[in-house]
Amino acid sequence: MTRLTPCTVLALTIAFLAVAVTAAGAAVGCTLNDPDRDVLRLFPDATSYRTEFVSIAERGGDSLATRIETALGGELDPVFEALDVPYAYYTVLKGTRTIGRIHGVNQKGMYGGMQLILATDPSGTIVDFYYQRISSPESASFRDEAFTDSFKGLTLPDLMAVLKSETASVPAEAGDALPACCTVKDPSRESAEDFDATVRGITKNLLLLHAFFPVEEHVGQTH
Repeated sequence: MTRLTPCTVLALTIAFLAVAVTAAGAAVGCTLNDPDRDVLRLFPDATSYRTEFVSIAERGGDSLATRIETALGGELDPVFEALDVPYAYYTVLKGTRTIGRIHGVNQKGMYGGMQLILATDPSGTIVDFYYQRISSPESASFRDEAFTDSFKGLTLPDLMAVLKSETASVPAEAGDALPACCTVKDPSRESAEDFDATVRGITKNLLLLHAFFPVEEHVGQTH
């Protein structure tokens, strides 16, 4: 298996910035624990990747924040979701072709912070989802593939439907494909708040992806 070799200078610069931000007491965006390992696990055909840090302040400021808050139906957290928080994006390449992106967000849960990681194809469709961190006593239920796999194949409009759906969704007619709001269900017994936080965080993740990397800019793009 080919080991990925991102630019050393870039890696050192990112590490320096992360330390500087932490020292200043500001919130830091969600990064992969082991990018080389995680990129190859999520995209086995990858030959390389590059890392970018982007903030709401850089790509739209107050107007973008307002659009995201409107879509989510609530305000962004003033600390963990501040406009200057840097979000990490790992653009995954096969040769010179972009085959996907990996990106995560921090999200408040019932018992502490969550780290929600998405892998998406160049159109923004989810190809994988996992919790890099979750503190729930029912974390095993949330990490179970039966739940995390229910997000695979979903798009931003799908997640918006899940976010706005009622707990008791009306099933589709027999023989029809179930809508996203019916296939994504709370796997826990007493942690509905963590389920709601998960759906909110994943939706926010896709909102940011489309704001920072519009589909028309990266579908079929080569590097």
